Amino acid sequence: MDTVLHAIDGNPIPDNHKAGFFTGHGGVQLRYAIFKSPISPAKGTVVIVHGRSECIEKYFETIRDLTAAGLWVATFDLRGQGLSDRLLKPKRQPADTLHKHWGHVRRFADYERDLELFLEQVVLPDCRLPVSMIAHSTGGLIALSAAPRLSGRISRLVLSAPFVGLHNEAMSAARIFALARLASLVGLGNRPLSTSSKPQLFATNTLTSDEARFNRNIAIMTTVPDLSISAPSARWLHECAQAIRRVNDPAHLTQITIPTLLIAPMLDGVVPFAAQEYLAKHFRAGQLLSIAGARHEVLQEQDRYREQALAAIHAFIPGSDASEQWDAAGLEPESGLSETV
Repeated sequence: MDTVLHAIDGNPIPDNHKAGFFTGHGGVQLRYAIFKSPISPAKGTVVIVHGRSECIEKYFETIRDLTAAGLWVATFDLRGQGLSDRLLKPKRQPADTLHKHWGHVRRFADYERDLELFLEQVVLPDCRLPVSMIAHSTGGLIALSAAPRLSGRISRLVLSAPFVGLHNEAMSAARIFALARLASLVGLGNRPLSTSSKPQLFATNTLTSDEARFNRNIAIMTTVPDLSISAPSARWLHECAQAIRRVNDPAHLTQITIPTLLIAPMLDGVVPFAAQEYLAKHFRAGQLLSIAGARHEVLQEQDRYREQALAAIHAFIPGSDASEQWDAAGLEPESGLSETV
């Protein structure tokens, strides 16, 4: 029985894997897993970088899709979430159980260094070349921020709804980030701006329109509660806001030479579609694929949206003739944007 990865009904652990922990930046222990393809020789390896609040188990379905196509998959839980080390110590009060579940990071650069260490310690020594990357939401922001240093190690990069902006909620994104900065400056960075812990309902969720996949992902967290986290800390928001400003700077984007595919769901309720369009227009190494009707978590979406994303990924990775495969998949990059692949 696997004691590192967790299966639930309808979400079995993919075959032919190994899992464990590696040491990230500052000695933080991070859970990882490698899944081998049954096809030999393998076409390469895909590194999956998670979004906020995600875990390895959430990607089992996508991992099976990728390994069935001849690719190995390597992935890890980001620091502070999944079964990787949590960064906030519980308060003295025993009742303060939610404290360890707040999403938190001290420095955004810690995420980047963890990713580089994962590549150095786990992926490049043990996995098949070439290495590509699929990075979702917060993972996309991490990959974008680190990308100028990843050339030569990553051959292709896929960004799924990267966290390069924030939809207005009860208050504007600018106000949220300003409050997060203020809280961090006055020593309250390890506290969330909101302590609401209401359960997420399918009818009001902004992540996916696929009810079965939504319920599966909720079941993963309720079956293994240690996988879950709640609201992000003020420090997390402040660090992400600084990273968002940095990666949206054209001077940063010109330093990225890795061919990049940006998959942008047009009904994204977390990251504004306009923010993803802006990124693509200033990103010479990138091309934009917009998916009409899809919400934020396109790889957790209904088949009609998810299959468009998978077809584009398979056409783009691991460096096949993208133009021919793109046509075969019936997909086209956005006009007016760079078609560099």
